[in-house]
Amino acid sequence: MAHKTEFLYLSEKDTIDAGVLDAGKCIDNAEEVFTLLSKGDYLMGGSNHNSHGLGLVFPKESPFPNMPVAGPDRRFVAMPAYLGGRFDICGNKWYGSNAANPQKGLPRSVLTVTLNDKDTGEPLAFMSANLLSAARTGAVPGVAARHLARKDSEVVTVLGCGQINRSCLRSILTQLPHVKKIVCYDIFEEAAKKFLEWEKEELGVEGVVELDLEAAVREADVITVAASRLKPLYVKDEWLKEGVTLLITGPMQTDDSFWMDTKLIYDNVRLHEAYVQEAIESGDKAAYYKGVIGGPIYTLIDEGKMPNLSDSTSIGEVILGEKAGRESEKERITFVACGMATFDVGLGYDLYRTALEKGVGTKLTLWDDPYQK
Repeated sequence: MAHKTEFLYLSEKDTIDAGVLDAGKCIDNAEEVFTLLSKGDYLMGGSNHNSHGLGLVFPKESPFPNMPVAGPDRRFVAMPAYLGGRFDICGNKWYGSNAANPQKGLPRSVLTVTLNDKDTGEPLAFMSANLLSAARTGAVPGVAARHLARKDSEVVTVLGCGQINRSCLRSILTQLPHVKKIVCYDIFEEAAKKFLEWEKEELGVEGVVELDLEAAVREADVITVAASRLKPLYVKDEWLKEGVTLLITGPMQTDDSFWMDTKLIYDNVRLHEAYVQEAIESGDKAAYYKGVIGGPIYTLIDEGKMPNLSDSTSIGEVILGEKAGRESEKERITFVACGMATFDVGLGYDLYRTALEKGVGTKLTLWDDPYQK
């Protein structure tokens, strides 16, 4: 019996038409994914089912002239996931990155997402995912702002004025209606100026460029961190005021006293446990910790200065009402997010369904009838 298999191809424009830039829609999607993570209705790679992905890292030297060698942010990563609930779908984000790409007129990273039938493995969709990945990355702190930030927050500080923080700020502001000022900080003044120009035009909130890190964070009610992994920021404990909500999407260093005095909420505790497991298996915990966002926290846990991850809180538990989020206007809350392929699959699925409803995208044929059965 013949079995035709088709899948839907979505270009970047198609994903825009399907709603990838709708911040509210993306936040609702991410919030739903968080609840599935806390329930355990998902799978990712590795023996622990929580591996961030399998990376292809190039060597420093090679005897083969065509083999790429290591360069800044140069790698490929496969990030597979199954997401349950109403999604009930398998998928994979394929991630290629090279810091030299902008010199060729390309984004630093070039991303695609594939969705597959969970039973047969047939492809359902193949889509451009640069905007998708940025949107789901921004939606995650948007969910945190919804559940953890003070509703009277007026000042948001942006640490790292790149594309990811554009998506983060776009999402955060949908949840904080009283914000009156945006403070833009970046190690490159021109990047901060461009960010402020974009923010005023698209989001319509007044703001300033601040090149002194201390001044940038002292008045902040909410801080979104998405700075370069190559040059992590150091923010002193004494600069961070009562009631601040710190949304960490990129690496940041601070005093041990801050980590031990803030209420920590994780995107998914199981993911962070997997990072620690991988650090142990690497044979060099210290070096591994330096490469991940939660590294400073894991170090303090290992030293017995902070509660074990198993005793910590995932934001999904806050959303479900199983654990407390913000309990006072004065407490400082830090949300730590490391990114998971489940969010790419979840948002990709909703874009796929919307595209089908709107007639967006191009149907491609894998086969009219498979040659091999």
